Parts: sequence; C-alpha cells; structure tokens
Amino acid sequence: MKASQKLGLGIILLASMGVLRAPSVQAVKLRDGTIQFVQPPQLVKARVTDTSSGVSASYYFTIHLPLAAGEPLQRITLTQQLGKENLAFNLKRIRAETETERELTLGEVESDRQQKTISIEFNPPVPPGQTVTIRLRSVKNPSFGGVYLFKVAASPQGEKVRSQYLGLGRFQFTSPGGTF
Repeated sequence: MKASQKLGLGIILLASMGVLRAPSVQAVKLRDGTIQFVQPPQLVKARVTDTSSGVSASYYFTIHLPLAAGEPLQRITLTQQLGKENLAFNLKRIRAETETERELTLGEVESDRQQKTISIEFNPPVPPGQTVTIRLRSVKNPSFGGVYLFKVAASPQGEKVRSQYLGLGRFQFTSPGGTF
C-alpha cells in the first residue's frame, strides 16, 4: 500500500471516530444562563431615500450576521438618540429581506414612542452568515433639518439574552433654505 493511500485511510478513520470534524461555533452562555453572540452582527449601512423635510421616506438599516455569530439573530432594536423631533414610522409597512432579496417573515414589532424605540423580531430567526436589510417607512421626515441618530442593537435567539450594540445609523436632513 502506498503512503498516500495509508494517509487517506488514516484520515477517514480519524474522521469516522469523531477526532477530525468541522469546527462548530457555539454561542456564549454566561454563568447565569444568558446567551450572547460569539461574534456580534455588524451595522453595515444606514440610509434614507429622501432627506427633504416633511415628506415620507424609507429608512434602511443593513446588518450582517457573521458565520461565527454562534446564534441566529432574533431581534433588532432601533432607538432614536438624537434629533429635534421624535420620528414616527408606519409599523405595518416595516419590511426585511436578505441580500438575495428574499423577504423575511417578521414576528412581533413593537414601538415605544416615549423611549423612541422600535423593536423588530424575526420569525424564524435569521441564521448566521446572512445580511439583512430592514426598511422602515416614515410617517413623515422631520420638519426641521439636522442630524438624527439611531442606536442599533441586536439580540440572539433565546429566552434570556444579552442585546449587543452594533453602532449608530446617521441621517442628515435638509429643511427649506438649508440645513440647521
């Protein structure tokens, strides 16, 4: 038997015994049972279709969930951090799709106007290795120009999870006569 054949048989034997196997990524589970991502998702881009004041526009948040995340993406939370007005969105018109333009099924969508937060649940959760774009349709853009910031956080699947901060989505609006 040739050396290359012996090597091949050895590899097959080790693989069948479970010694050689593809590495699997496990979620981080803390002592108290809380689950978090091994490698958190990344906010790739935030954009708006129209920066004019007072018009309705679509706001897009693109998020990448790396293969090494260890857990599927269950929820995205968007919280307005900066801006002269509390922006309102049509919750019935929120959509999400993957990079292959496959529309995702959304679960519960919640809004807290006092906290300036929108929480979007995916049902089923988004598996690692996907890029997701969420589209929110505004009731109307702010009446006055300026910078509006949205904090983006992601939560893995599970009962007891730790949300992880992904970054800020930044939007610059104009008003009649220029930007403030």
